[in-house]
Amino acid sequence: MAYIDYYKILGVDQNASQENIKKAYKKLARKLHPDLNTNDPDAVRKFQELNEANEVLSDPEKRKKYDAYGENWKHADQFEQARSQQSQQQWPGGDGDGFWSSQRFDGDTGEFSDFFESLFGSRGGARGHTAGFRGQDYNAELQLSLRDAAKTHKQVLTINGKNIRITIPAGVDNGQTIKLKGYGAPGVNGGPAGDLYVGFVILADPKFKRLNNDLYITVALNLYTAILGGEQTIDTLDGTVKLTVKPETQNGTKVRLKEKGFPVYKKDGQFGDLIVTYSIQIPTGLTDKQKELFRELSNS
Repeated sequence: MAYIDYYKILGVDQNASQENIKKAYKKLARKLHPDLNTNDPDAVRKFQELNEANEVLSDPEKRKKYDAYGENWKHADQFEQARSQQSQQQWPGGDGDGFWSSQRFDGDTGEFSDFFESLFGSRGGARGHTAGFRGQDYNAELQLSLRDAAKTHKQVLTINGKNIRITIPAGVDNGQTIKLKGYGAPGVNGGPAGDLYVGFVILADPKFKRLNNDLYITVALNLYTAILGGEQTIDTLDGTVKLTVKPETQNGTKVRLKEKGFPVYKKDGQFGDLIVTYSIQIPTGLTDKQKELFRELSNS
C-alpha cells in the first residue's frame, strides 16, 4: 500500500492515546463513509486510507513499527533481522572492529553495501553462511457487491499467475484489509514467504445504504395507506417482510427492524438493524371526481 501519514489522516498527533485514536476514527468513519458521500469521486479512497490508518495506529505493535520506520514500517522485521545478522557476522582474528568483510577474502573493493551483505551474506563466502530474508508482501484489491459482502463465500484470486482460493467472511467492510499469512513472494535463502494483503471495495447498492452494520432503505408509501393505515411489504437482504402501517403516518417516518441489517464481521448470528424511511407518494392522474372528493375533504 502507498505510504500515507496515518496521524494526519486521523487528525491526531503522534502522542495521541489509544482512546483518542479510537474516538477520532469513529467520528471520521461516519463522516467519510462512501455511502454518505456519493458525489465525491474520492470517497472510497479516503475511506480506505482512514481504515488503513486506524488498523495500524490502533495496534500498539504496528504503531511502534510505523513510528520507527515510517513508510517502511511493514518491513521492520526484515530491517531488524538484517541488523541482527550483521551484528552476528564476526570473525575471530579479523580487523579492529571485529567484523569480517568481502574485501578481506577476495580483494573486493566494496561494491556491495554493508546492508546488502547483512541481508544476503558476504560475497566472499568464507564462512559459507547466508542470511534468510523474508519475501515481499503482495497487495490485491477485491470488489464485492453489498449482497456478496453479506455472506460468507469463497473466491479465487490470481496473484502473479498463481490461483489462491480464499474464504471471505460475511460482514467485511468497504476499505477493510485482511492479511493472508505466507501468500506473498517466496523468501530468499530459506527465509519465510511474505504475506498477501487483500483490500475490499464494496460497491454501492441500488436499494440499500450501509453505515457500519446498519442498513437504510427508503420505501414509497401511497397516500391512502399513509392516511388510513394498512400493510407495506419491505425488502430485506434475506427476503421480504410485511409491516403494519399506522394511520396518519407522516412523510419521513422511520421504522427500525431489529437484526435485519448487515451481519457483524466474524460474529455469527449477530446483525445490525434495518432502518426504513417512508416516502409518501402523492397520487397523479386524478379524475375530476377524485379531485372533487379531495376538495370536499379539504373543506370538511
